[in-house]
Amino acid sequence: VQLVESGGGLVTAGGSLRLSCTASGSIRSISAMGWYRQRPGEQRETVATISRDGSTKYSESVKGRFTISRDDSKNTVYLQMDSLKPEDTEVYYCNMMIYNQFGYEDSWGQGTQVTVSS
Repeated sequence: VQLVESGGGLVTAGGSLRLSCTASGSIRSISAMGWYRQRPGEQRETVATISRDGSTKYSESVKGRFTISRDDSKNTVYLQMDSLKPEDTEVYYCNMMIYNQFGYEDSWGQGTQVTVSS
């Protein structure tokens, strides 16, 4: 299974970006999906998660500004990021719990850099 992210880049404060992450390979179903972020030398933190039934959770720092969504027909999870702040500058990683013939696989994307200038 491979997860490929796209949509990161450079944006000025107050702007928006939309991240996408698509899974490919041996996939029967996907349960939870999520977005995480990490700064060099720090632990990875949860940004947002979405369950198979569409229930969402957000970290307090992004609540009201970011929106997570999923398209199971495309094996894709999205993160719409609005009202971006310089402190949102981090590497963002997607995660999916994928079920295939081998059981459940906890899969991660390669990471995409988001940089917000002031």
